[in-house]
Amino acid sequence: MGLLRTTRVNTDCLMGLWHITEDYDTLSRLVALDDDDLRWIGHFKNEARKVELLSVRALLQTMTTPEARIVYNEMRKPFLVDGSQNISISHSNRYTSILLSSTQRVGIDLEYMSHRIERVASKFIAPSEYITPRKGMKRIHLYIHWCAKEAMYKICDKQELNFQEHILVEPFEVSSSGSGYVTGTVSKRDRQEQFSLHYELLNNYVIVYTSKPGQSPSPLLTGTTPVAE
Repeated sequence: MGLLRTTRVNTDCLMGLWHITEDYDTLSRLVALDDDDLRWIGHFKNEARKVELLSVRALLQTMTTPEARIVYNEMRKPFLVDGSQNISISHSNRYTSILLSSTQRVGIDLEYMSHRIERVASKFIAPSEYITPRKGMKRIHLYIHWCAKEAMYKICDKQELNFQEHILVEPFEVSSSGSGYVTGTVSKRDRQEQFSLHYELLNNYVIVYTSKPGQSPSPLLTGTTPVAE
């Protein structure tokens, strides 16, 4: 399948989605890998993880150029080596997603709804947050909350944020259309920032992403080995 779609979120924000149906050999022929890339990927023993890494590179090169490379800071926040755009990455099961912008901060999260998230809800849902009592919708509601909080965590540069204490989602009901917007707030010490987040249900996946004008992309990073998440 490969590239599922690219969506222009706004005038300067592009979201890409890749459906992983290829094996390692097929994906490796689609992307430009140098010796450093091959050595780094070779460190991973799990074949599924290698395929996941290559899908990120394939999607990025489809959205940008074959020369595009990713590096990470000490918080595992990704950057493009050339500093041309802000980037956020997420992958789950057989899907990979990327959000890019040259002028806006970005955050995206993608989750396959594979387990009973209700069992761990107490670890990320605050007592003040609303969870629907509707039978059959609670699981989806919780996944949207989780993805929204992950997207805000990423757009805030993966700072030390507690999902219950510092990142909250305002009450909402899941749209019958399978897509909509939620509002979230990040509050910590003297910082308070509000975000509008778009969510989408795709098969058994939830995608949530947000963008906001802010810092420019990081300048050219040197002295690091480009790697793909």
